[in-house]
This record gives sequence, structure tokens and C-alpha cells, in this order.
Amino acid sequence: MLFAERGRFVTPSSRKIIREFGPRGWFDVRNLDAYIYGRWVREYVYILLHIIIPRLTPEAKSRWADRYHGKVLTLDLAQAIVSVQEDIPLTDLEQIIPYAAARDLVLHGPPDMAVFPCGCRQTRTNPCTPIDVCMVIGQPFVDFILEHHPKTARRIRPAEALQLLQAEHNRGHMHSAWFKDTNLNRFYVICNCCKCCCGGIEAMVKYGARSLAPSGYVARVEEALCAGCAACAEACPFQAIGINGHARIDWEKCMGCGVCVGLCPNQAVSLVRDEGKGIPLDVRALVHERRDGGEDRAMADQTGR
Repeated sequence: MLFAERGRFVTPSSRKIIREFGPRGWFDVRNLDAYIYGRWVREYVYILLHIIIPRLTPEAKSRWADRYHGKVLTLDLAQAIVSVQEDIPLTDLEQIIPYAAARDLVLHGPPDMAVFPCGCRQTRTNPCTPIDVCMVIGQPFVDFILEHHPKTARRIRPAEALQLLQAEHNRGHMHSAWFKDTNLNRFYVICNCCKCCCGGIEAMVKYGARSLAPSGYVARVEEALCAGCAACAEACPFQAIGINGHARIDWEKCMGCGVCVGLCPNQAVSLVRDEGKGIPLDVRALVHERRDGGEDRAMADQTGR
């Protein structure tokens, strides 16, 4: 309900969201869309997957992906985000998030986090379990989710977030960081995605809406170790692996999620950096980059250059 304690018409977290958006920003359709998503996640995802995306033209799919998109993360990169220990206010990450909108990254360490039921899994008849695998990162989004979904959302600490990520990786699920086009323009959630339920994967594989950016890595097969068992091909969310004597990677389709690496019984698959797949969303590297940049500027100030 929108009615809060003491007779107020708007909940505290909604007031916080309104302050973040600003008086004019609150009436921006992009922000209203984000508000609706946060309030009615399952219904929002269902309408998007079953009514809107299937009817979009290729041009419209491109515009939609620009406004609402994710960055594929390896397990290591996802764990680094939830365990960051210092503030990382970085913007204009064009090489990491190759979209025109919502490319800013604002993390406050240690991050405030909450976990709540995955909207994609909730829309499926027989969803993968557990469904409590979506992690909201940072304010004001954490308070908003907790207040509007008090029965299903809960706050978590970094240690539990790390365990959740590892458990989902062990199940053969991939990780992704999502950005939404609001006037806040920032990252807000880590999803743990299975290929049978995830709306982002379905939009990309089934409908050609390229809403996910690759991790910056690509899978590589050690042919001498590969038994051709097809475990990796069956698990791949992006249909990027074929079997012809041994596993073969389709470079164009591979997003570098690492699902195949975790499920290969012979450890025949690994991830390697590939510049053609973009730059990883590695908060550790971003922290070092910011420090180095700050030291360079300090040196320039001292030398008068």
C-alpha cells in the first residue's frame, strides 16, 4: 500500500525515491517505469516478456535494450561487487557498458543489499528454485524493495551474498549486473539467471533484443581434456556451444558467463580475456584506476604540470 504510518500518503522509501529523482524527475516516464518495476516486479516482467517484447520491431528492441540492460559477470567479478569496501562513484563507462544510457556505476562500500524473489522465475509455471536470488544493491533501492515487499524481501550482509552467488554458480546459473535508464542513471541489481526462466536471456536468444553485454571473456576448450559429453552445451544460456567430437565455442554467441567452466566434469573449459568482448566490470580494477588517476593528478599539481 502507498499509505504509510501516521496518516502519511507516501511511504518513507517512496519519499526517498522522490527526493532522489527530484521534483521534475518524478514525472519523467523513465522514473515512473522504474517505480512500477519496483512495486510490481512479477507483473512488470510478465507483461514485458509476453506482451511487449514479442511485438517490438528491431529498431524498438534496440531502443529498449539501450534503456534497460545488463552486463554479464563471472562469479569472481560478481563476488567482488558485493564485497567492495570503499565508495566507487564512477561514470561514463562506455567501454564496459556499451549503451548510450544508464552507464554510471555508484557503489558505496560496504554495500547495502537486499535479496528478493526473482521476477522472471515468478512468472514461470515451474520455476527454478530457489527464487530468492535477485540482489538489490545500494540506496534508495534497497529500502524501497524492503518496504514494498516486506514478506518476501530481506536485508543481507556481504558474507551471505557471497554464499548466494557461489550457490547459484554451482547450480549452473549466470550472474549479471543490471542498469536501468532513469535520471539516476546507475547500476541497481545483481541477477542470478537460469536459461529457462531469465527474461533477459529469453529476450536476447528468442527475440533478438541484445540487452546483455558480454563479460569481457570468452570460453576456451582444451580439446585434449574434452570428452564431448555435452554438459557444457546443455548448460550454455546463449546456445554458444556445439559438439563435434569435442565442444566447440561459437565466438559470436559466447558471452563469457562461465557457466560451462563450472559444469565441465573434466575441467576442459576455461575463460580467457578477449578484447573483442569488451572490458570486464571489475570493481577492483576500477578502484585501482581511480587511485592511480588521483595520484597522477596530485603529482601534476605538485610539479605544476
